[in-house]
Amino acid sequence: MTWRIGVVVPARDEERRIGPCLEAVAAAVQRAGRPAVVCVVADRCRDSTAERALAAGVDVVVNRGPLTIGDVRNLGFRRVVGRLGGVTERMWLLGTDADTIVPTTWITDHLRYAESGAVAVAGAVDLDDPHLLPADALARYTRLVAARVAGSTHGHAYAANLGVRADAFLRVGGYPGVIAGEEHALLARLRHAGHRVLSPTDVRARTSARTTGRARGGLADLLCALT
Repeated sequence: MTWRIGVVVPARDEERRIGPCLEAVAAAVQRAGRPAVVCVVADRCRDSTAERALAAGVDVVVNRGPLTIGDVRNLGFRRVVGRLGGVTERMWLLGTDADTIVPTTWITDHLRYAESGAVAVAGAVDLDDPHLLPADALARYTRLVAARVAGSTHGHAYAANLGVRADAFLRVGGYPGVIAGEEHALLARLRHAGHRVLSPTDVRARTSARTTGRARGGLADLLCALT
């Protein structure tokens, strides 16, 4: 049985970035050649994010309530699971962010580890525009990242580059309803349940180096603190 792919992108007031993000996701879907559903969760947007996502041909869920980022991501994953016909062991759920550009190999990179028995893959990220940061802040960030890299694995978790098998995701209850650090909380749930979680350094994506983000406690807050 072939893998079925679900991709979820939460977005709040990202009308400028959602187009390039979805173009990159579409290229990765095309390269993977698997049945796929892409969903943007337009979270309390005050701009044209939802309209631009619809124009890109993806599914859109509009949230207007005060949900945590974990619950926002869960909204999207529930939608793609339903659109893909229900959960199976050969369904891979991928999350990224609206300010992130994934490579064309993104999905196939994840599936390579899924085929080897991984239940979740925590990929790495590179800063897409590091020149936006002062040199000393960039140096501090680079040292922080390098300190948790050991050979071909790393000790980070990024919601902008995370994949999980759908049956395991639903079995542990999805993302916890936390206001920040939802990717760490999900991986902790999976590990506690005994699932195999890998953090390879060769599954990568590029994300913005902006210091004003949309999610509290995310990478933008870290970069702001370093600056």
